Amino acid sequence: MSDARTASELPIFLDRSAEASLPAQLTAALRGAIDAETLRPGEVVPATRTLAERLGVARGVVVTAYEQLIAEGYLLAGHGRGTRVSPDLANALTSVRSRVGANTQASRDSVLRMTVTPSPARNSRPGGIGATPLVGPPPLAPGVPDTSEVDRPAWRTAWRHAALRAHVEAPELGALRLRAEIAEHLRRMRGTTRLAEDVIVTAGAREGLGLLLTALGTTTGRSLVVGVEDPGYPSLRRVAARHGAQIVALPVDAEGLDTQALPVGMLDAIIVTPSHQYPLGGSLPLSRRRELLAWASRTGVVVIEDDYDSELRHTGSPLPALAALDDPAGGSVVLLGTFSKTVSQSLAAGFLLAPARLRDLIEPVRHDLGGAVSAVVQSALADYLGSGELRRHTARMRRRYALRRELVLDRLSALPGIQVRPMSGGLHAVLEFEAGGQASGIEAKVISRSTAQGLGAVPLSGYWQRHTHATERFGLVIGTGGPNGVQFARALGSLREILVDELGATN
Repeated sequence: MSDARTASELPIFLDRSAEASLPAQLTAALRGAIDAETLRPGEVVPATRTLAERLGVARGVVVTAYEQLIAEGYLLAGHGRGTRVSPDLANALTSVRSRVGANTQASRDSVLRMTVTPSPARNSRPGGIGATPLVGPPPLAPGVPDTSEVDRPAWRTAWRHAALRAHVEAPELGALRLRAEIAEHLRRMRGTTRLAEDVIVTAGAREGLGLLLTALGTTTGRSLVVGVEDPGYPSLRRVAARHGAQIVALPVDAEGLDTQALPVGMLDAIIVTPSHQYPLGGSLPLSRRRELLAWASRTGVVVIEDDYDSELRHTGSPLPALAALDDPAGGSVVLLGTFSKTVSQSLAAGFLLAPARLRDLIEPVRHDLGGAVSAVVQSALADYLGSGELRRHTARMRRRYALRRELVLDRLSALPGIQVRPMSGGLHAVLEFEAGGQASGIEAKVISRSTAQGLGAVPLSGYWQRHTHATERFGLVIGTGGPNGVQFARALGSLREILVDELGATN
């Protein structure tokens, strides 16, 4: 392996008359050099200014290309160390070689052609990767964040300090310092102005929902009736059902929950995703938010705001939470939050933000059941939030996920018979089939092949509570986070091949 401190000299040719843009050409050339091991794991790539001068292009061209490859996991940027080829690729390349074997060089060449091609219109159909399952977590599984940038000095320092306080028992409602840091974080990121006492620490959104439903259930003397967005997030829907709730489907349109269609006199609570509706991506406008709050006030229904990935907004700043419009004393909104999408799913930590009248119901239940998050985790998370690193990390990941979103559009949006829904944020994209009566069959075939290859795509139709011909749609939901940017890019190529085959068969 070359000395990692020495930047490689690369023979790169950019064609200014080509259809592809200069950043796209440079990205493809560097990606191809890494795949072909002309650039090896750990090697430093030229500084952006140096490479721009050598190629005779603006520095922004090189910066754009490097940012794209960092988002895909090919490059790694480090303070004081320059930008280099990700050392993690050493294992990935070894894994690819061991899978393809001596008799599948043609397949490997197809993978490289697929990855290097700057435009879907010029993409030759790769032949070999389709039969080879990808290694590791499913690269296109929805809701999986990229955690490769979490392990930085502020993160390590927080955990070292937390280990010194491992013997301290955390209060049931959560360590006061962590509750204060969460309140401050929400003020900065979600527009709420609440005190630390309004925050209750949980083990994540599902545990928080269970805690709330338990508290509400003790006041009714009967099974709860909970409204859910249709389509909506199946996991929280299942949590409510496990607590004995009767589930009622509520219609959704392009802007989110249809507040004009809300029923009266039958619901105890509703679960909504106003800032980024899951999975269709709509954002509830202010007029509907006010309608929802007025309806909740009249009917006494508790509004459960699932804030699962609202900070990961690609366009503009994160929208204020619905809870920011609610009355902190007698309001109706309970904000469910988690750090699994912005930090790591393994952290298993989150929070409830509740108005005083609802906290009076929740707090006794929490005292009875005990705290769900260890003192070590709470201490580390408080230090991490207090350092400001989570806000910086979130900003970095927004840029990375935005680039992956563009990669999805670049690879898949030109395919006939499919609509790629542009997401303004979050960790997923929706691909909706336009094949009329054949859409159901296409979805089943694509999911079957995707599952066989370990890609992780899930059927769009599975997000509906009510399955009717008038409302149901067919397609795919794919994740744009993923633990490995290189596998993500390759998995998109494999998915594209499947879609070309199946959609072509209908024509």
